[in-house]
Amino acid sequence: MQLRGKQKRYLRAQANHLSPIFSIGKNGLTQAWLEQLDGALDRRELIKVSLQQNTDVTVDEAAQFIEDHTEIQVVQKIGRILLLFKQSANEKQRDLSEKVARI
Repeated sequence: MQLRGKQKRYLRAQANHLSPIFSIGKNGLTQAWLEQLDGALDRRELIKVSLQQNTDVTVDEAAQFIEDHTEIQVVQKIGRILLLFKQSANEKQRDLSEKVARI
């Protein structure tokens, strides 16, 4: 599902209260990190990721790497924080993606 402007606005509003639960540190972006991120998004559908001060990766590089290697979509980039969305593979946990699809 490719997100449109209204859908992204809705997701940004839903993520306002979220805190980052993943971070990118000095080890950078690895395949194992992506697999953990993908698994967490299967359960939550919407996650914030922060970039630590000691990382060599920029926000734009991280967003491009995530979008190139997974089905995850970057909804927003603010400072050193990425907002990520992916429709859950588990149909029971698709509450958010069903609401987004109706917008």
